[in-house]
Amino acid sequence: MELQKVSTEGDDDDSTNSLDDTYQEKASQFTAEVDDDDDRESHKFLANGMMDKKKRYEEEYHPGHTSFGMSVFNLSNAIMGSGILGLSFAMANTGIVLFSILLLGVAILSLYSVHLLLMTAKEGGSLIYEKLGERAFGWPGKMAAFVSITMQNIGAMSSYLFIVKYELPEVIRAFMGLEEISGAWYMNGNVLVVIVTIAIILPLSLLKNLGYLGYTSGFSLSCMVFFVCVLIYKKTQLPCPLPFFYDTPSNLSSNASGPLDVEEMCTPKYFVFNSQTAYTVPILAFAFVCHPEVLPIYSELKKKQMQMVSNMSIAAMLVMYFLSALFGYLTFYENVEAELLHTFTRVYTSDTLLLLVRVAVLTAVTLTVPIVLFPVSTPADQSGLRPAPSLWLKRRGRRRSAIASELLLETEPRPLIRTPITTSTITPSLPPPPKPSSPPQ
Repeated sequence: MELQKVSTEGDDDDSTNSLDDTYQEKASQFTAEVDDDDDRESHKFLANGMMDKKKRYEEEYHPGHTSFGMSVFNLSNAIMGSGILGLSFAMANTGIVLFSILLLGVAILSLYSVHLLLMTAKEGGSLIYEKLGERAFGWPGKMAAFVSITMQNIGAMSSYLFIVKYELPEVIRAFMGLEEISGAWYMNGNVLVVIVTIAIILPLSLLKNLGYLGYTSGFSLSCMVFFVCVLIYKKTQLPCPLPFFYDTPSNLSSNASGPLDVEEMCTPKYFVFNSQTAYTVPILAFAFVCHPEVLPIYSELKKKQMQMVSNMSIAAMLVMYFLSALFGYLTFYENVEAELLHTFTRVYTSDTLLLLVRVAVLTAVTLTVPIVLFPVSTPADQSGLRPAPSLWLKRRGRRRSAIASELLLETEPRPLIRTPITTSTITPSLPPPPKPSSPPQ
């Protein structure tokens, strides 16, 4: 058989060139990735170029799954706390005008602080407080951020559970029609706190997505709206002065010196300075505290409009705070107590509407605790609580070296083995000859 001459030089050159191009492309790509990672890690907090900050910002700020409305509900629920029950007492000891100025000032400062927090997260390239603390001050900053957020949220949670401990037995007593709280276990505040924590707070706190808590936050806010509506309604129903106004210590001393001026007792004051004014400062200062929950809510937001979410939430809470404080003060004037619901018990021994208000406040307070606990329940790998940075960088460097060597081995061009073409190489192989059969015996 006559064989035609086969030319393989062109194919060899093309395959060699393609392998060389692949090798150069992968090697340059890997070198660029390693240099980019090293350059990114070498940058310090708040001392980067705009392009590098934009890179790291886009890496960590991935879109979430929570809608704008649910985020507003969550942040509003985080703002609203048990302090709403003491705002009428704060207005009674500061006056309507001074209280309004202070409340508006605190709201503006809270908005500005949220704006600074969002700018810091953008500059630092992270939505986790511990990582921001680490990039600003190293390991001490990370631990300081973790401890401060944990202590603040534990304090807020304790105040909410304190209301559950003392209000829930009263609600059960009113539903059962008892004159006083008995010694039964279902009247024990400590037992009720444990039951509420295990049955309601714990399952909601285990949710990994804040979007699911938006429904409970919306229901919690609706309960507080019902509370404000009842305050406005009771103001129109209760006369002034109420009988217990004459039993207060200040009015008793004034009655001893002369007859009481009924018109003065029922006249609102616009500026008040007394010994109780100093106690109103913490109530107003912590009225809009929501900063531990800002970045977790931001990380779950679909569209990055956290500033708009903060503006709407703080504005809504400002209106609700002012209405509850105003109508609570105009109902009892200077005789309002530090806990507004307890003041109503001096007027009504049993009232169905007020009982529903107590249930609504308890529900709202209970459903606020999971929002407060969400920043503390962040997993350790997301909060930056991982091994020491030096060990982590060493492990990452060794891993890069292993990947580099493996990549070089995979992309190394192998020389082609040229086999001379002969007639023997194309001769078809014949089947082996059959074995001779054995003769019959």
